[in-house]
Amino acid sequence: MTPLRFSTTSDAATAGAHAVLPVFLTSILIIALNGCSPAQVHPVSKSGFVLDTACTMTLYDKAPADTLDKAFAILDHVNTTMTIDSKQSELINVNDAAGEHAVQVDPELYAVIKDGLHFSRLSSGAFDITVGPLVKLWGIGTGGDSVPPEAKIKQALSLIGYRHVVLNDADHSVFLERRGMMIDLGGIAKGYAGDEVQAFLEKVGVHHALIDLGGNIVAMGSKPDGSPWRVGIQDPDLARGSYIGVVSVTNKSVVSSGQYERFLTYKGKNYGHILSTTNGFPIDNGITSTTIIAVNGTEADALSTSVFALGVQKGLALVNSLPGVEAIILTADKQVYLSNGMKDAFKITDAAYSMASPISVPSP
Repeated sequence: MTPLRFSTTSDAATAGAHAVLPVFLTSILIIALNGCSPAQVHPVSKSGFVLDTACTMTLYDKAPADTLDKAFAILDHVNTTMTIDSKQSELINVNDAAGEHAVQVDPELYAVIKDGLHFSRLSSGAFDITVGPLVKLWGIGTGGDSVPPEAKIKQALSLIGYRHVVLNDADHSVFLERRGMMIDLGGIAKGYAGDEVQAFLEKVGVHHALIDLGGNIVAMGSKPDGSPWRVGIQDPDLARGSYIGVVSVTNKSVVSSGQYERFLTYKGKNYGHILSTTNGFPIDNGITSTTIIAVNGTEADALSTSVFALGVQKGLALVNSLPGVEAIILTADKQVYLSNGMKDAFKITDAAYSMASPISVPSP
């Protein structure tokens, strides 16, 4: 996650004009409100640039006038607390003390780090919150302009290892055992932010809303007419706004990950931002994007990267082992792989793509 650059505008196009390339693919929302009753509350919307991406929230229920302002303040708080590029972040203190001593942190940050370690273990390190040294080394999307030397990549890899993060529940302290280790919550904090905004909106009486955090979509409840929200999945080979299919969801988070929106071009080759914790290079396994659908946005966020890193077979095996979690995987040969529960909820709309034949999925 990069430092906060916050702005607020009622014009979504204006917000997008200031956005740099976000970490995740953008899922295109297809909002059809046909059938809403005449008494339906007119939707209110607000856009801004936070969490290093253009964000838009639209409410379809009555709410206090300052609801959207407070919702964006939640995003601001998460960014400030969990970025590794702001001196105001407690996470910086944890990383600076690596190899020296534990640092007590706010319970909220502690809980997200704990969740991050859970998903690091669940993916056997394919998703690893200690990937920070490698992310900093490559600098993809933040100024990096060349492939790092092999020796530096190996050095960064030696500092990655979620097993070397020591947590103390008694005082909410975090200790990184090796000097130079660095926690990076960029693969989970945005999902957590969406969960926090949803919880806040529910408290003030909002039950129908769309929260778009630049590729992390929270579809609260159903559409006002009771039908599911329809979310288009971006075609990773075409310009933003082109989608290959539509998934119908109710009260779910939809999070996509891919290499094509944030990459480094060096000597005519593109290097994506999702890095392998095994060889230190951008992952190149034939997957072009992964989309996770789950009730919990934190879970969907972490798993979208995990599945991308694990590959089709292992990724689907992991998803199929988790209750309430589904996946859509796109590959370079334009095949679509679905988890067990997605077959009736996802429809391909682009003739260039086809449903992949069932594959033998190993145990996770």
